Amino acid sequence: MISVSRLLSPQFYAIQRSLVKMSASVTQTAAGGVSHGSMAIKPPSHPTYDLKAVIELALAEDAGDTGDVTCMATIPFDMEVEAYFLAKEDGIVAGIALAEMIFEQVDPSLKVEWMRKDGDYVHKGLKFGKVSGNAHKIVVAERVVLNFMQRMSGIATLTKLMADAAYPARILETRKTAPGLRLVDKWAVLIGGGKNHRMGLFDMVMIKDNHISAAGGILNAIRSVDEYLKQKNLEMDVEVETRTLEEVKEVLEYVSGSKTRVTRIMLDNMVVPLENGDVDVTMLKDAVELINGRVETEASGNVTIETVHKIGQSGVTFISSGALTHSVKALDISLKIDTELALEVGRRTKRA
Repeated sequence: MISVSRLLSPQFYAIQRSLVKMSASVTQTAAGGVSHGSMAIKPPSHPTYDLKAVIELALAEDAGDTGDVTCMATIPFDMEVEAYFLAKEDGIVAGIALAEMIFEQVDPSLKVEWMRKDGDYVHKGLKFGKVSGNAHKIVVAERVVLNFMQRMSGIATLTKLMADAAYPARILETRKTAPGLRLVDKWAVLIGGGKNHRMGLFDMVMIKDNHISAAGGILNAIRSVDEYLKQKNLEMDVEVETRTLEEVKEVLEYVSGSKTRVTRIMLDNMVVPLENGDVDVTMLKDAVELINGRVETEASGNVTIETVHKIGQSGVTFISSGALTHSVKALDISLKIDTELALEVGRRTKRA
């Protein structure tokens, strides 16, 4: 066994590896699954998404048809090691529960321990987790685990910043996610303290500009949606995008005089950027006052970490930001067998 220096403080707590039923379509092995301790926040629901298959695809694209030739050439097959997770940046850690799933799929005998859970703050230089067992299997899993964790932690960190600044409004992501990683990206938003928008095209009606144009107007589009949902006997929320105060008034008049499924009005690009870098939210506030709580409101457009606080003070219910997932900066995390040398290098490069 290659032993690495023990973490001093706080002490590790071992997490029992027990089966947890995922809300996504995930098939777990009888040998175990995601631990209760690491499952601080469950993934969002999706009727067809297979998280286990996504992990298998990620492992397969790394291994190809040969496997890890460097590992097979340099590490004795029966060697056992301990490797530690190191945070190289301050931020919110996410993907711990997913990491356990990956290690489980690679080798159920690997033992994983954590001193942090999804959604916790980590600081640069912190050792926050350990995996022990067969060296080959740990190294094979390493990059896939880190790719997921770094992306998810980056999303969670930005979401936390945006959610805190947006209060009392709630921060939402959009469908601008990495292809194939929709559920993973939206899971990270939940871990960061945000709220999920619709998962896809199937779980909420969202009448946008192109639908309105094709339908011949905003009221035609809403009427068509109400009729369709009634005919199909579907129960789901309906959101309609508005771009002007006149459109807001049209929607409100329809909502007041008709039985409709409209539950939210999107106020799109009613935040106007100014030359000095500030934003004018006058139009947004006017729209919120017109709606006066009759339905939920959602601000969209020109949402940044610099502007979200001012937008959040306008009275809107939600603020959506595609940047949470489409422009994510990964949080730097590593998995090291020799942590002392890794920390020495990190200090030299100002990364630990």
